[in-house]
Amino acid sequence: MKKAIENKNYSNLVESIGQLLSTARKQVSRVVNEILLSTYWEIGKRIVEYEQSGKDRAEYGEKLLLKLSKDLSYRYGKGFSRTNIQYMRLLYIKYPKCQTLSGKLSWSHYVELLGVSDDLATSFYEKQCVIENWSVRELKRQINSVLFERIALSKDKKGVLNLAKKGQIIDNEIDIIKDPYILEFLGLPEQYKHTEKQL
Repeated sequence: MKKAIENKNYSNLVESIGQLLSTARKQVSRVVNEILLSTYWEIGKRIVEYEQSGKDRAEYGEKLLLKLSKDLSYRYGKGFSRTNIQYMRLLYIKYPKCQTLSGKLSWSHYVELLGVSDDLATSFYEKQCVIENWSVRELKRQINSVLFERIALSKDKKGVLNLAKKGQIIDNEIDIIKDPYILEFLGLPEQYKHTEKQL
């Protein structure tokens, strides 16, 4: 009987330590992410200020980014490809106030968001990402499925958001092999759902 109680207490101990470690790791990850984002924003700011040299606007220098990439990579290691530096620069340009960056989103989230050209769409995806706790893969999927544009065009905005949240609901086995298509360009009546038979 005593051994069973000790085993139960020991299991509780292991479980409580595991929960403590899990919480600590999440906090560390969040803090590291916030520091990384603010550092990349600051790097972008310094690049833009260097390019402008006191002027209101500057000519965008591809050669500067390439040289900077080589020098930073040589001195500090990975993470300073020309593309990554370009994104840091763009992060500062699109988010002139560092406080507007969400600590809930990672650098990878922001790289995806920076690829969206429409500022309103970027803001939408950023907010949805935070609200729905989207992974980078999910954010990419929603951007590629033009969720913002579908909602903007749809009369059934809640239905589109619900489909975006839950995905296509599989009613039977045959639904698994069907691929969804986005066919706005066909100019069909503004109903949200069409069956294959209707099309």
